Amino acid sequence: MRLTGLICIALLSCCSAAPAQQQSFAAFVQELWPDAQAKGVTRATFDLALRGVTPDARVIAATKRQPEYGKPFGVYVNSIVSADRLARGREKAREWSGTFDVVEKQFQVERWVLIALWGIESDYGAEKDHWDVFRSLATLAYIRYRHPYFRNELLVAMRILQDEHLPREKMVSSWAGAMGETQFMPSNFIDFAIDFSGDGRRDIWTNVPDVLASTANYLHKSNWKPGLPWGFEVIVPKGFDYMNSRGTFAEWQTLGLVRADGKPFPREGIGFLFFPAGARGPALIATENFAVLKEYNNSDAYAVAVGHLADRLNGGPPIKAPWPADDIQLSRDARIALQKKLAALGYKVNDFEGHIDFDLRDNIRTEQKKFGMLPDGTPTLLLLQRLDVNGK
Repeated sequence: MRLTGLICIALLSCCSAAPAQQQSFAAFVQELWPDAQAKGVTRATFDLALRGVTPDARVIAATKRQPEYGKPFGVYVNSIVSADRLARGREKAREWSGTFDVVEKQFQVERWVLIALWGIESDYGAEKDHWDVFRSLATLAYIRYRHPYFRNELLVAMRILQDEHLPREKMVSSWAGAMGETQFMPSNFIDFAIDFSGDGRRDIWTNVPDVLASTANYLHKSNWKPGLPWGFEVIVPKGFDYMNSRGTFAEWQTLGLVRADGKPFPREGIGFLFFPAGARGPALIATENFAVLKEYNNSDAYAVAVGHLADRLNGGPPIKAPWPADDIQLSRDARIALQKKLAALGYKVNDFEGHIDFDLRDNIRTEQKKFGMLPDGTPTLLLLQRLDVNGK
């Protein structure tokens, strides 16, 4: 593995303070045991899970990477929806057509969405996890990253090792502890993983029927609505009032919006007008299924990429409006700064992790209008700067 400069710095820092860190990590492990015991983890399982585990500097460095922030939205989406991924996804649709038939019937989730998630998360199983789930989660818990989330996930992973009777070496994951071909966190495994093949084991690492059914079960239990698109591109008429941000599909048609692909709007439901790269770029109507995709990964860019890949796999057209070449998405830190400024103005903020939901986009519209900006709800550096200048 090639080490980035950031990883090298983290490694050097870890090594230079090794004795102190080891002592501190040992104290962390000692403190963790009563919580594990309370969750039903045996001492034998606890010791097996953490045997030889030390903090992983590569994991610490990875927390600083932000693959879905800071780059143009269109660049990210187009990199996901590549010609190779489309071709291989269609091959997988043919190869596993029988399994998809049964999965679709049982869980009411379209195969194209499942294939898109499978392709993005592991290149249809070709990319294998190689991180030790216990070392990764223990590292994140030890540094209190998003505390107490990863600490809890570590304890759940121990229960999986114990209850599923899995070999210790089977428990591999991403750097952040997401496991299997569609990347389930340990708590997701407990809640959604299924033994669909009937071999007596829930195997999301190598058993494709289990992978597909477990992923469908995840979306189904997250209230996926069959037959409803995740969203679709629309054409906004001239003279449109950009303060309009949500409404029924019938109301959007009354306001003069039309689908870019020429298809009719869904008969019923609500949609949110969404400009991923600002009003100069594509305009999307996001549906309730868009929110379900964000339950899987709370990122607008990720959800659009999954949805668009699914559409293209199913024969849909590319996004028609060009993505702005100079689109600059705010970094995670800048998004958090914007969230804090909006909170200071009295707006409700559900978290301070950089997630800009549709309610916050409406708040952004309000502030943009005050500054004489086009109120498209897009978090931008210009808005952040103007809030700074005005002392807010």
